[in-house]
Amino acid sequence: MQLTAPATTHRTGIRDTDGMAVASFVLGLLGLLVLNVLLGPIAIVLAGIALWRGTARRGRALLGLGLGIADLLVLAAFMTADNTMSWSM
Repeated sequence: MQLTAPATTHRTGIRDTDGMAVASFVLGLLGLLVLNVLLGPIAIVLAGIALWRGTARRGRALLGLGLGIADLLVLAAFMTADNTMSWSM
């Protein structure tokens, strides 16, 4: 008689995409305050991957995508106002 362990299924793929959606939201939100040139594109990429993989947190991924785009728009607006590559409040 041979004993075998039951097959376990791991749902890390879905949990990873949910984490990416939340991370994109948090990074997009932080990007409005600091390091928007770095955090904005990261938020956009993470949201895009999460949406492409079919995250359960679709709303959070869409918010992260919007905030990432807003980060870059805020940076562009302040760059044109100051004629510099950075901005300060």
